[in-house]
Amino acid sequence: MKNASRGVKRVLVVEDEPSVSRVCLKTLTGEGLEVNIAVNGSVAEDILKKTDYDLILIDIRTPVMNGKELYQHISEKHPELAERVIFTTGDVLGGDNKRFLEQSGRVFLLKPFTPDELKAVVRETLRQLEK
Repeated sequence: MKNASRGVKRVLVVEDEPSVSRVCLKTLTGEGLEVNIAVNGSVAEDILKKTDYDLILIDIRTPVMNGKELYQHISEKHPELAERVIFTTGDVLGGDNKRFLEQSGRVFLLKPFTPDELKAVVRETLRQLEK
């Protein structure tokens, strides 16, 4: 899923909060990654039809189509991408989100997160995927 012609890794950020999107965009482009933003799962679904990604950062709570629904779609339609998902959430206390994250087995990042925390989880996930 790498953009082999340029060697640049692509990240899709699914996030409806503009301030969080800006932090992700600035931080990840600063790491040399190509970043696209989708404001919800429905927009992300359309983008995934046209573009390959090395990593997808998904907020669990987005309007129209939430992160859980998007992950279900990815698991069914793009199963090779399911292991490339990192979730973000400000709510793991709720039983549903906690259960979902445990069942998915995916890495997650608690909001609010710092740019350094974002860089660390993205670097580690990409490193694990390259093994």
